[in-house]
Amino acid sequence: MLQTASLARELDGVPTEVLIQAFADRVLVLVTQLGKVGSLIQASMPFTMPLLPPPPPDPSQPNEIPLPVPPPSLQLTPLLGSAPTERIQTLHSLYASQIATLVWTMEEASVLEAERRPVVVGIALAKAVEPSHSSELSAHDRIVFKGVMEMVREVLSRR
Repeated sequence: MLQTASLARELDGVPTEVLIQAFADRVLVLVTQLGKVGSLIQASMPFTMPLLPPPPPDPSQPNEIPLPVPPPSLQLTPLLGSAPTERIQTLHSLYASQIATLVWTMEEASVLEAERRPVVVGIALAKAVEPSHSSELSAHDRIVFKGVMEMVREVLSRR
């Protein structure tokens, strides 16, 4: 994995940046639409627990690579900051879980004996209009989530 790499792109009309920096003991992933670090969440998982195999591609969307499923043994620890609502907290947890799973999956694919370092995810997303049912994801949330995961994959694939 590269020591530091970043990518900027517009997602659903909002400028979005992803920065990944590898340290000896952790991997830092920053996702920002606000130009700041945002809430920090650490994702960790015992090395002895296997990662789940990636799901098969969806025949209805053959050009889309499915995301690996976050393992149930993944642990999230809030480090700094907090989300303003429970819905946003759940969304941040979803981002942290999925980003950490991508990091671990791609590290294991590139290195024979990869160590599973904790992943610290900083999330600072622009405020979006919340759907009428607070637990639902809006179309904007889905577009941004999918776009961010594509950006993380792209940055991780650079060697």
